[in-house]
Amino acid sequence: MRKQKAITAPPKGRKGRIRRDLRKNWVVYLMALPVVAYFIIFHYIPMGGIVMAFEDYSIKKGIFGSTWVGFYQFQRFFSSVYFWRLMRNTLLISLYGILFSFPLPIIFALLLNEVQNQKFKKFTQTVSYLPYFISVVVVVSILSDFCKSNGALTQLATMFGWSGGALISSPQWFRTLYIGSNIWQHLGYNSIIFISALTTIDPQLYEAAKIDGAGRWKQTWHVTLPGLIPTIVIMLILRLGQTMNVGYEKILLMYSPATYDTADVISTYVYRVGLIDADYSYSTAINLFNSVINIIILVIANEVSKRVSETSLW
Repeated sequence: MRKQKAITAPPKGRKGRIRRDLRKNWVVYLMALPVVAYFIIFHYIPMGGIVMAFEDYSIKKGIFGSTWVGFYQFQRFFSSVYFWRLMRNTLLISLYGILFSFPLPIIFALLLNEVQNQKFKKFTQTVSYLPYFISVVVVVSILSDFCKSNGALTQLATMFGWSGGALISSPQWFRTLYIGSNIWQHLGYNSIIFISALTTIDPQLYEAAKIDGAGRWKQTWHVTLPGLIPTIVIMLILRLGQTMNVGYEKILLMYSPATYDTADVISTYVYRVGLIDADYSYSTAINLFNSVINIIILVIANEVSKRVSETSLW
């Protein structure tokens, strides 16, 4: 008689479930391994450098040999003559970005959703995506050419009474140029997620609204926007969590000492004191303060969203 193999019971408990899942989805975990390794190596391990914010760091002595100074670097930043200027510029540029840059991709997605001609719709989408793939260096170069003394935008502003010379060197115009160029570059790309969210709205809701006599505007107000609200709320929470992180690469390329009064933000100041002045402890303390403020804003925004609506990150 053929000997029957003993049937082993599947492993029980949490460890058993984990082993079972690893055997079943090993390919997925293998694909995720490089991503996990990237975040561990380049994001989590460097977090140990935060201790420099509480030291008078010396490259010769290293992190473990440098003198411990506690909150001195933070006190130094709070009492700095640049503190309020940096906070004002960072918050204003970020808030202007939320007020103008955040709603426009939503409006653009809603407008595209109303276009019936599919060829024109796809052409418009493609054209709107293209600026996103242009390098920041190229964008700033184009902006500088348009805003120099004899540039097209400067000449246009002169026609309306401007007499301050090149716009790119004017502190009054810096925020407008920064936000405006950001809108031009990111409008189409940022609308992708909202266009995707629109495709998930049940068409039967529109049919029911038509039966009730709703026109296009009422359909948008009572069907489309409610369907977009969860996506809008999540994206807004994430955006608020980046309030203190203004894109310093573009600002570094755009600003000059003449525009520091309105252009200098925390991230550019960290770059100057950290890499140019080699004041590592001071720059680490400023960056840590920046990150803590971002986390606080993120938590508050999430809690407010949770109380006001049913949508939240956690």
